[in-house]
Amino acid sequence: MRKLSMSKAIREAMHEEMVRDENVIVIGEDLGKMGSPFGVTLGFLDEFGPNRVIETPICESGFTGMAVGAAMRGIRPVVELMYVDFVGVAADPIINQAAKMRYMTGGQVSIPMVIRAPMGAGRRNAGQHSQCLETYFTHIPGLKLVCPSTPAEAKGLLKAAIRDDDPVIFLEHKLLYADKGEMPEEEQVIPLGLANVKREGKDVTIIAWSRQVLFALEAAKELEKDGIDVEVIDLRTLVPLDWEAIKKSVCKTHNVVIAQEGYKRSGFAGEIATQIMEELFDELDSPVERVAGLNTVPPYSPPLEDVFFPNSNDIVRAVKKVVSYKLYEGAH
Repeated sequence: MRKLSMSKAIREAMHEEMVRDENVIVIGEDLGKMGSPFGVTLGFLDEFGPNRVIETPICESGFTGMAVGAAMRGIRPVVELMYVDFVGVAADPIINQAAKMRYMTGGQVSIPMVIRAPMGAGRRNAGQHSQCLETYFTHIPGLKLVCPSTPAEAKGLLKAAIRDDDPVIFLEHKLLYADKGEMPEEEQVIPLGLANVKREGKDVTIIAWSRQVLFALEAAKELEKDGIDVEVIDLRTLVPLDWEAIKKSVCKTHNVVIAQEGYKRSGFAGEIATQIMEELFDELDSPVERVAGLNTVPPYSPPLEDVFFPNSNDIVRAVKKVVSYKLYEGAH
């Protein structure tokens, strides 16, 4: 198998979909000559022209609203926000228009658009360029949400998102752009709403998405030295959520740790934990444990930022806490 970085896999997905369907366009800042801030659309302007590669002023509310209108008329826009942190500027067209249009027109109007945005800490970009805001989108009915962890999945999920008739938020962790992974030779379109069991185990389930999946796998290797057999579930899409995959794993391991980079307070990890305790309480041998970012503004200082977001060591500690609770209960 050939290997591609995640940024090139995302580029490939968009390129192939633009070749396949002339209604697919890209919209955003610096997408033309610069090829986007992370180089994802390099060469697109020369190949597809300015009518399909639309370089915009710095006005997220304006070009996102324009994309909503285009989607209502049958175009399939792929909008790029330079950073997910800027979503607040485009909140109205996303939350009050794109998310609600199909429902409020009784299904007469669909919004087949994708909003791509880099997210996450680790690049020392400080408070306004380092957040993971996936929870922000999961709260809004009508939006679908994708958070890939590998290049192959990023490509397959983005293809599915572009072909979907509903608005899809596609969040890409900045520190995963350079990560390389094996790519299938044949076209792979990964359906939205299907989780992936990255590692099977019997003692504890770790549920994660985006970059935290990699940390979860690192933690699983470390925990194996202590005889703890960990199952790792990569949700891939948070909305729709693959509840059946979660249920199956929880009923096998009876212990759960959920890892997210975003703020712990009101985070999506808490939503999953609540669903597990509401519907699978009798299956649990220990309380659900959360690993998440601190409830503070992401710092610029490298040492402080390294403390701010969770890593594999934090996940290891959380799993050991869960296992210790299970052993304590068994002793009593």
